[in-house]
Amino acid sequence: MRINKILPVALALAVAATLCSGSVFAQEFTQEQIDAIVAKAVDKALAERQAKMDAAINKKADVIVEPQTTAQEPDKAIPYGVKFSGYARYGAHFQSADQKYVGVDGSYNGASAIGRLGNEGNGGEFQLSKAFRGDNGAIWDVNVMFDHWGDEVNLKKAYAGVTNLLASNPNAYFWAGRDFHQRPQQGINDYFWMNHDGQGAGVKNFDIGGVQFDVAAVAAVESCSPTVLEDETNPSRITCTGGSNVGDKGNYAVTSKIHGMKVGPLDLEIYANYGFDSKAIESEDRRRAWQGGVVLSHTNDHGVNKVIARYSDNADNSVFNKTDDLTAIYASFEGNYKFSQQTQVDYLLAFHDYDNSANKADNRRNYGAIIRPMHWWNDVHSTWLEAGYQRVDYDNGGDNHGWKLTLSQNISIAMGPEFRPMLRFYVTGGEVDNKRTARVNGTNDNTLDSFNVGAMWEAWF
Repeated sequence: MRINKILPVALALAVAATLCSGSVFAQEFTQEQIDAIVAKAVDKALAERQAKMDAAINKKADVIVEPQTTAQEPDKAIPYGVKFSGYARYGAHFQSADQKYVGVDGSYNGASAIGRLGNEGNGGEFQLSKAFRGDNGAIWDVNVMFDHWGDEVNLKKAYAGVTNLLASNPNAYFWAGRDFHQRPQQGINDYFWMNHDGQGAGVKNFDIGGVQFDVAAVAAVESCSPTVLEDETNPSRITCTGGSNVGDKGNYAVTSKIHGMKVGPLDLEIYANYGFDSKAIESEDRRRAWQGGVVLSHTNDHGVNKVIARYSDNADNSVFNKTDDLTAIYASFEGNYKFSQQTQVDYLLAFHDYDNSANKADNRRNYGAIIRPMHWWNDVHSTWLEAGYQRVDYDNGGDNHGWKLTLSQNISIAMGPEFRPMLRFYVTGGEVDNKRTARVNGTNDNTLDSFNVGAMWEAWF
């Protein structure tokens, strides 16, 4: 308030001093010259005011950082107050044909496997975080998150962590509680190709000779069923069913990840996980599972390309969910290419092999392709077009396949697909031929058409 009161006086004095100087007083001025002198004085006063404001702010804290990322930046100042963050999308989706969301039966990832643009439901995740610095320099953070992806609101995160604890390893982040755990996600098909959300403890970013190491032991929550339901639109997510008991269910996993490695120009990540059950599970139902994965990525001035490969034994994308004699392979190639700042394209090729030697009825291979060209007319308006195709080929004969096309007109806060919030107005069309499913069910109704119109708000913050 004091700065605001001083500003008009400073402007007046600056203008008067300039006009009354000897060299200025001796000549006549045009209106343009007077305007230029006033403008210069105003700019100077505003610059001084901004410098004082910046100095006042810097006394409180440095650049505010996400409490979730304090492990990467232990030297940053602690932000004041509570940090609010999350992800959400809500809107209206009008169905005028057979399918509300275009999805092929037997898909590895529900409707999103054929492309998520204009083809996904509503929901959100809302998080509150608070960071603290101890007298010994250690940085603590406490995080709580609720999600809303169905009729129930679920507690998805409630954990605390600390970094800058070890002088020899300041970036090591120790945590315990309930968290989104080891859920690497692909964007264009919204797939968690691993998912071990639960509660436990571990360490992230532990430096071993320049390589970062993560390791944890986690348990599935008893109120959260790790069973993948057949009618789920996105079976890669573990479906929470609610309940009053929040203890361990009896399904456990030891997870690990090595990252920060270079292979020539490529970045390399390696995953290894092991799943087992406690005596809370009946002896005849206890199983073990393991999985490994590798990610190779390359970034240049025009974008990024990434190869993902995962192999699972007695499991698919989570070692919480175990099936005897099941082997599952997932491989994908995805990337983004920028033709210019205003025009770019996202793309993905995916393959999923589901093979159960004890029960071969559902053995199948998924083949999918998605491409999404995007153009920004300016820093607010953009047009996206997404095309997707998927085929599900069953071993015991027959296949299901389909295609989807979405045109979306967007209004966003800045230029680029990574900027949210975004208002999206879209139209989606597609066709699915589930002839294998119809044959198994003994019907002739196997072709499903789709034509949907919608408007959606999407944001991460």
